Amino acid sequence: MILVLSGVAVVTVVAIVLAVVLSGGKSTPNDKSVAKALAAANCTFESVKPLPPTHPKSPSGYHADSPKLTSKVKWAADPPSGGGHYPPWAVWGFYPEPVNPRQVVHNEEHGGVIIWWGSKVPKSEVDKLAAFYQSSPEGMVGTPYPKLGDKIALTAWTGDPARYYKNGYYGVGKLAICPAYNEKAFTTFRDAYRGKGPEGIPLSADEPGMGPNG
Repeated sequence: MILVLSGVAVVTVVAIVLAVVLSGGKSTPNDKSVAKALAAANCTFESVKPLPPTHPKSPSGYHADSPKLTSKVKWAADPPSGGGHYPPWAVWGFYPEPVNPRQVVHNEEHGGVIIWWGSKVPKSEVDKLAAFYQSSPEGMVGTPYPKLGDKIALTAWTGDPARYYKNGYYGVGKLAICPAYNEKAFTTFRDAYRGKGPEGIPLSADEPGMGPNG
């Protein structure tokens, strides 16, 4: 009996160790811990269900909602955290000029975390955002979003690829709005939601400089 119990204990320990190693030694923060980190930084946080596709029977899915970069698209959040978007996504990177949100939402669908900032955010803060981006740029896009004013936002679109588009399931958007950059809060959000898009695209396909054509 002692030998059997010892064997079970060893197997359990090995399983735990393997789980930690395979996850990179880090646990994935859930919404509650993300919300706590953001609240400590005076940020708001919410989960937002994307609006269903305008043309649910179209084989193009959400792409049919914005066939042009000028198409009118209605989103459930502002800045958008999921929903209708333009077929070609934006090249992964950090931009000094605004990127069309119709493209950026497609990056979210691929598992991207988006950093948005308003026109009144000081350059010193934008520099901090750029440094945060550069510290781990995979699956990240940074873009001005003038209407945010002096605020900064983080968005992501999460979901189970096996359920996507089935029985009215379209994943869940994540939106945080902050008064300033905060390393702990931003890192917590990024690590929780990056690479968790509803299409199941791996982060290896979201490297800086990559776009629809490669």
